[in-house]
Amino acid sequence: MSRLQRATGAVIGSAVGDALGAPFEFGPEGVFSARFPPQLGPDEDEMCGGGGWDPGEATDDTQMAVLVAESLLDNGGLAPADLFARFQRWATAGPKDIGLQTEDVLTGGLPWDEAAAIHFQVTGRAAGNGSLMRAATSAVYFATHGTTATMDAARRIAALTHGDRAAWEGTAILHELVRRTLEDADPLTELPEVLDLVHPDHRTRYATVLAPDWHPDLATEFNGAVWPCLGSAVWALRTTSSYEDALRAAIDLGGDTDTVAAVTGTLAGAVYGVEAIPARWTRRLHVPLPGFGGRVLRLPELAKLAEQLA
Repeated sequence: MSRLQRATGAVIGSAVGDALGAPFEFGPEGVFSARFPPQLGPDEDEMCGGGGWDPGEATDDTQMAVLVAESLLDNGGLAPADLFARFQRWATAGPKDIGLQTEDVLTGGLPWDEAAAIHFQVTGRAAGNGSLMRAATSAVYFATHGTTATMDAARRIAALTHGDRAAWEGTAILHELVRRTLEDADPLTELPEVLDLVHPDHRTRYATVLAPDWHPDLATEFNGAVWPCLGSAVWALRTTSSYEDALRAAIDLGGDTDTVAAVTGTLAGAVYGVEAIPARWTRRLHVPLPGFGGRVLRLPELAKLAEQLA
């Protein structure tokens, strides 16, 4: 499989997971498979919409990932002030969904290099999965830059909205797993080495949720937190053998289904490649960009974006 197939799989796979999981957000376990049994009829399509989302509509997860991608491409690399400004423009344009913490940071009127840190100092709460959810595009972009650069970039991008280092480290792990997968490595086999690169203060907690014997039922927090979100995505990848089955397993966990599925889609898309993503799931996929002139990206635009990033 080519590197481009894996890179495109990561970007589109994340967007598909986001759109597929969105209608089931905050629901109980098993709802997705109860509604859509594994063996569908020829005219059935799980990209159903609902919960305020049109069929195939991506949420803030993918919208922010696109903003990350376009900032990286327009600036030839990471320009934190520019990226933060794009986030602000989007946040103030009335997106259908935005995390409470992210909204507070982006609309609080503080400078880009202070807003997240001050928010964390005041609230003590910033370990949500909001930086993890948007990491597919930056993971692909920095994959050719090597381990140190890709993990450092992940931490810096995460820190724009999340002051807790736990969020930085989870995003760095995802970046590095994608980087190694694009090099044809097995991300599950690579996990022990990647964990060695995590900040010592956070290594043990990530080692717990990424262990082969961990199950999402063992989570001590809601999967809207960064640790169980990443752990659930890795679990879904580990316990299945296809992109489609990994996404089904992720969404069937319930809870923060769009983001868990987006992160799962990033990893599974990189592992299995873009050709493994069912066409029925990409047919109606679209990514509105509030604040950016009514632009809507669909499959051809996302595929081109992935090619440019890779």
